[in-house]
Amino acid sequence: MNDKFDELAKNMAQSVTRRGALKKFGVGLAGIIFASLGLANGAKADPYSGPITCCVYACFGSGFGAVTKWVTHCVKDGSCPQRRSGCGLFGGYAVSDCSQCK
Repeated sequence: MNDKFDELAKNMAQSVTRRGALKKFGVGLAGIIFASLGLANGAKADPYSGPITCCVYACFGSGFGAVTKWVTHCVKDGSCPQRRSGCGLFGGYAVSDCSQCK
């Protein structure tokens, strides 16, 4: 265990040229800038401007015909398919983006 620590200390103590240090610093800084721009762009709203509908489906189990599971699905053309994953359409409601469909 001590040998690994000594090896790490030797590697960290190696001299680095000014040019090498500036290059690594520049690459790191550029990475931070690009990452922050990417995160900012990812937070923008969906550019889709048509009708968005949250479709609600009821899934029935065997036995007394009771609903065993509710499933929601977001569609961007405004029309809900009658069946999805073996479940029947219960209804739908308008939302401004798919993240509201829960």
